[in-house]
Amino acid sequence: MSAKTEAKNRIEQQIRVLVVDDEPDIRELLDLTLARMGLATDCAGTVAEAKRLLSDNRYRLCLTDMRLPDGEGLDLVRHIGECCQDTPVAVITAYGSMENAVSALKAGAFDYLAKPVSLDQLRILVKSAIDLPQHGDSDAPSPTQALLGNSSAMCQTRALVARVARSQAPVYISGESGSGKELAASLIHRLGARRAAPFIPINCGAIPENLMESEFFGYRKGAFTGAESERAGFFQAANGGTLFLDEVADLPLTMQVKLLRAIQEKRVRKVGATGEDAVDVRIICATHQNLKTLVEQGRFRQDLFYRLNVIELRMPSLRECREDVPLLTHYFLERLANTAGMPVPLLTPAALAALDKYPFPGNVRELENVLERALALLAGDSIDVADLHLASTVPDEASPGGAQPHDQLPLQEHLDQVEKQVILDALQKTRFNRTAAAKLLGVTFRSLRYRMQRLGLNE
Repeated sequence: MSAKTEAKNRIEQQIRVLVVDDEPDIRELLDLTLARMGLATDCAGTVAEAKRLLSDNRYRLCLTDMRLPDGEGLDLVRHIGECCQDTPVAVITAYGSMENAVSALKAGAFDYLAKPVSLDQLRILVKSAIDLPQHGDSDAPSPTQALLGNSSAMCQTRALVARVARSQAPVYISGESGSGKELAASLIHRLGARRAAPFIPINCGAIPENLMESEFFGYRKGAFTGAESERAGFFQAANGGTLFLDEVADLPLTMQVKLLRAIQEKRVRKVGATGEDAVDVRIICATHQNLKTLVEQGRFRQDLFYRLNVIELRMPSLRECREDVPLLTHYFLERLANTAGMPVPLLTPAALAALDKYPFPGNVRELENVLERALALLAGDSIDVADLHLASTVPDEASPGGAQPHDQLPLQEHLDQVEKQVILDALQKTRFNRTAAAKLLGVTFRSLRYRMQRLGLNE
């Protein structure tokens, strides 16, 4: 093979990037920077020229300015989303114009850069885009393996998770407790360009308010009493990866301001430090509360809400996916039995019918807990209705007029059951941090301790 042919093959095998900007100086700067990274570059000065190049070539990334002579960068973002779905596109926007950046992310952009362009941030962005899994990658997880179910609601959720994973945009996951919000966040991370970097899940409701800043951003030695050595915060720990903020609605307003600045500037300041550290973190947040309502009530900052709610992913409740109950049941039973080193028990038709009728206020997490408890207490080799110990406070959908089994209970006993379940839910959300659970419930720590003792929850 001749040297000329070898050189041609090397050029063809190079990863190609499309740069779209009407300023020759910017195009040259980006071209030189990408060339030093070993990437081939095609440049265009207009939307029309960019579309022609996209029709003739395959690119691993497109970098486009927001303002072009014959159109907007958003036009190109939408065009690429329709015609070249495998090509991530990043927009270059004027400094401080976060509205444009958010609009681009909502339109499907992979990420954004602010002018003047930081070459360090450009290199990080380019590497992330190139690291996106390609179709056919054997090491990329399948959404079906993590989010089980054949219902229409779950199929739509998996499809959105796969699309969201190919972006760097912030994601807001809404849904009831136990519906799998953290599982979805983890899957978005594992399907994306950051899959080799850390995924750091944080329960915002479990952190005392006076420790939040130091936990999120870290601190310098001597910054406060007890700070005997320097420590990194959650942002530094997640650098290059994903930070999952569960129950983000529990953040106090003072912390919301600091979080907003960290997201916008991509920089954080440790407690006691004079300088800032650059961080490259994707934010995914979740809560079972309605953030829009909290914004209207003044309990959540509107600017932070719009910054976090670039892409919303709603996790369906198990009641919306009733046809998935048998599949999930058999999956959990098999996994739990294998972990316990015992044979997989049979589930009687009556037990399966009872699960199918049960409304599961705790969603998939409650289904798993019900089966784990049944397996732990199982005396025989099959699980029947009685072994499930389904809550007696659930309405019997088969009875006329919606009669409820707890109608026969004395009032105080029924109220105790409800109160006990509410406290258990709060403890589970806060990973059994009683101080955080009391705050979540709106009671004092002493009151919560008394209620737990009265209901026998301290055992």
